[in-house]
Amino acid sequence: MRYSIPLLLLFLILSCSSKIQKEEVEVQSNSLKEEIIEDEVLVSYDDLKADASNKRDDFRKLYNSCDGNKVKQDSIIINAQEYLLDISDQYFKAWYGTPWAFHGHSKVPKEGNIACGYFVTTTLKDMGFDIPRIKWAQQASEYLIKKVSNDIKRFHKAPMTDIVDYIKVGGEGLYIVGLDSHVGYIYYRNGKIAFVHTNYYRPQIGVMSEPLSGRNPLNDSKYRVIGKIMDKEMVRNWILNTPYSE
Repeated sequence: MRYSIPLLLLFLILSCSSKIQKEEVEVQSNSLKEEIIEDEVLVSYDDLKADASNKRDDFRKLYNSCDGNKVKQDSIIINAQEYLLDISDQYFKAWYGTPWAFHGHSKVPKEGNIACGYFVTTTLKDMGFDIPRIKWAQQASEYLIKKVSNDIKRFHKAPMTDIVDYIKVGGEGLYIVGLDSHVGYIYYRNGKIAFVHTNYYRPQIGVMSEPLSGRNPLNDSKYRVIGKIMDKEMVRNWILNTPYSE
């Protein structure tokens, strides 16, 4: 009988501890959900795509009206480039919280799940680039990067500081980064650098934006190939709706 009280106290302590841990997990989960919701776009994804299509038509009319005047055409390309870099963030935010799966190939944000290659090709396709979404998504990341970038750099077992320095020297814009077994974006805009991808480390969360350093596939990968995209050639292809080959 003299042991009953301590045992009861031990039971209560363990029960409280378990309850506290459970509450902490729920708080962390809820905080993350609130963070994702806070970053969501205020317009529908269909509206985003429709706006991009309409803007592309406007840019194409202006471009074709220049009668071959390269100075004017380059000015239109620069304006279109800024537009695409601005809306890229809206597309990414629309996909935040879409779960990752190895064979995921959803076309709709937050419905089903999506793999890393499909996240990159789907967002580019939905912005209005005439690319073979499925074919490219199923290739090695370097294959995709070579298709859309003429500014490519490879790193092997390099510290993250080298990657950050390279991006800063390369300047603000959008990059595709291929890793050992993963692919995503590096988005450098308004002084902020982020790794945007569908995260198989946290599959239930999936698509997210996070710092380059930390526990993520970019930081842990031994091999990294980085291609800056949205250059003049790529943006001209967007304006003229030029199809890319498989």
